[in-house]
Amino acid sequence: MLRSVEQRRQGPVTGGDEDPRVTELRSAVARLRRRLAAHPGEFADRTIAEEELAALDAMAADGTPEIPRLRRSLLLIAGAIGSVSALAPELAEVRRAVDLFGGPVRGQG
Repeated sequence: MLRSVEQRRQGPVTGGDEDPRVTELRSAVARLRRRLAAHPGEFADRTIAEEELAALDAMAADGTPEIPRLRRSLLLIAGAIGSVSALAPELAEVRRAVDLFGGPVRGQG
């Protein structure tokens, strides 16, 4: 039993079992996409945020997101909407969900 739980936690989606990290990422991305769509203000990089959120959703739907690509998308989204304080809680949720795939990268450069 423990092995099957560990496989779901680390492995790709198989047999209808979704990795809980993928589930969390998909939920966080969906919440941020809804909040962004409902946000009345326009800002220069809104399209970038929408495109990268769509990319995160597609990676999560595939079930095997690549960690460097997840981090790149997160960085682009944060840069695009980071100054929109109304979206900060949902952006933080997406960041936490991405961190489930391996935590922050430190000491590289």
